[in-house]
Amino acid sequence: MTEHRDYHGAKMGMWLFLFTEVLLFGGLFVLFSVTFGRFPQEFHEASQLLDVTMGTTNTVVLITSSLFAALAVTALQKGDRRLAEIFIGLTVLLACCFLVIKYFEWTHKFHVGIYPGSAAIADWAPGKQAFFSLYYTMTGLHGLHVVIGMAVFGWVWMQIRVEKCTPEYFVALENAGLYWHLVDLIWIYLFPLYYLIT
Repeated sequence: MTEHRDYHGAKMGMWLFLFTEVLLFGGLFVLFSVTFGRFPQEFHEASQLLDVTMGTTNTVVLITSSLFAALAVTALQKGDRRLAEIFIGLTVLLACCFLVIKYFEWTHKFHVGIYPGSAAIADWAPGKQAFFSLYYTMTGLHGLHVVIGMAVFGWVWMQIRVEKCTPEYFVALENAGLYWHLVDLIWIYLFPLYYLIT
């Protein structure tokens, strides 16, 4: 009995899911824009408290991981499953690096008392408090998407190992790559909004 496979249905489902993700982050970007319009000076001052070096490093790390994700799809399409597995591993490794850098960045901010509701920023101007509320919400949500992406790539890696994701039917890896490119794209928007508006 032949297993039913619907390539176009799987692709369409993924694009619909990505559209809901765009709506989710699009709403947050609108909220950021409106709040930034109300408190431009406070946003500039708050942005100076972020570590541009860490943000830049994370941008390079995530773009490189997105490249590896694309190379994994290409390798599997060409029939090289081993190389595809290696590129998936590199993608997940760089995603882990991204989270580690973000962990150290957040930890430092918490250590100096810069987080919503802390006593240290209770006397700050409302705009600076709003900046960090949005910063933790949007980068935290983005970080959650990174974790989900790592889990998806781990699942796809297993599918390749058991030969359910093959050079003839690679939609699982292709969809994982699409998801990862969206995660990468969202960060490319987040980085200048929070780190480079000074």
